[in-house]
This record gives sequence, C-alpha cells and structure tokens, in this order.
Amino acid sequence: MDSCEKHEEETILPGIKPVLEILQSEPGKVDMVYVRRGRVSPETENILDACRRSGVRFSLVDEAAMARLSRHAGHQGVAARLRSAGLIAWEELLEGASKAPLPLIVALDQVLDPGNVGTLARTLYAMGGAGLVLPRHNSAFLGPGARRSAAGALERLPVAQVVNLARAVDDANKQGFFTYAAQKTEHAVNPLSQRLSLPAMLILGSEEKGLRPGVAKRCSASLCIPFLRDFDSLNVAQAGGILVSCFARSISGR
Repeated sequence: MDSCEKHEEETILPGIKPVLEILQSEPGKVDMVYVRRGRVSPETENILDACRRSGVRFSLVDEAAMARLSRHAGHQGVAARLRSAGLIAWEELLEGASKAPLPLIVALDQVLDPGNVGTLARTLYAMGGAGLVLPRHNSAFLGPGARRSAAGALERLPVAQVVNLARAVDDANKQGFFTYAAQKTEHAVNPLSQRLSLPAMLILGSEEKGLRPGVAKRCSASLCIPFLRDFDSLNVAQAGGILVSCFARSISGR
C-alpha cells in the first residue's frame, strides 16, 4: 500500500460511537457521513439528527458500498469521511486576505473535480493568493486526489468552507473587496487588457453549469477570457490560472 492509499484509508472513521462523538464535538472535521440503508436504530437516528443540526452531508448506502468505504469489520453500518485538508474560519480568511502578497480570494461554486481544485490551489498559492473558499455542500472532497494535484499547496494555502456562498460574496463586498464573477456577459471585463482591482474575490463556477445566478448577481463585475479561436471552454483550473495571473499582473504594475 503506498502513502496516498494509506492516507485515503485513514480519512474514514468507522463506528456509531466515534462518528456520533465527532459530530457532537468537531462537526467541521466531517465531510460526509455514510449510513447503511435499512439500518434504522435510535443510534443511527441520532447520527442523522446531528448531521442535520450541523449541516453535515449524509448518504444512505448499501452494504457493498459500506464495505468499500471501510475495511474495518466494526463499522456497525456507519462511517464518516473526514476532511483531509485543514480549514480556517471564513471570517479569519477575509480578515487576513489583505496581508497576502496577492490579496485575492478565489471561491469555487459547485466545482466537484478534486484534480481541478488541487491544480488551482497550486497556482493560487504560488502566485501569492490569499486563500480558497468552497461551499460546504456540492464541492470537491479535499482528499488524496486534490492533494496530489496541489503538490503541497493545500497544506499551506488558507482554505475556508461556507454554508452560503452568496452570503460570503456579500461579506466580501462589505469589507471593501471587489468581487468578480468569471462568466460571459454583455458587459464582462476583458482581464487580458484591463487592470483588475484589488483586494478582490474571484468566483469561478463549474465547466458544465457555471455560476449559480444567486451568486453571480452579487458580484461587482464579470470577467471573461477572450478566445482568439473558436473553442468551447477551458476547465476551471485552466481558466482560474489565467485569471489569477491577470490579478498578479495588476498588482505588479502598481
């Protein structure tokens, strides 16, 4: 077993009592709870209630899926997947962003591919970015796949999770950040030719769905990378890397 496989296995916490205890004491460390379908008991109901109270995702799975998740015989039909990357509070990230070499926060709206998240984190850290923001629900798991792509950046780059990304954009606006939505609109700014404002928050959506309207409408402006050839799109790591470099160019030209 190599180190990545070993670490991935270590992110699974099996058993009713251990899962309930971490949900009650440190729910922020839990990415997902799995409960074997059909196993109804007061203990599993307590676990599901604790997930609902703390906003932790849960899924009902069959016996085969539970066996794949946990190699431990004593999982008792319950297992939790723990977050592999350390997280900081959103308020802490927002407060400290202006001290970063590049005062730019990047937020990802429902980006599910761990490789893309890791690659973007690597670029953002190398360019001096302030940190990364992910929604608590419908975002990539920051496990071994993301860490491999990040090549150590996720252990160094501040990362925060928020329950409501639209509200986080509002918070950034109130703190004087210029908020940019990466999307094609009639009045979108060309980041290759125009200087971008800092401190800033850049919000990127998934390649398939883009930004949710409720998030995009709160942004100060839109950014769109102009293509010189007819082409469909770039993935979020590619587009994000280009945009982060545009912000870096803006600060270096001061």
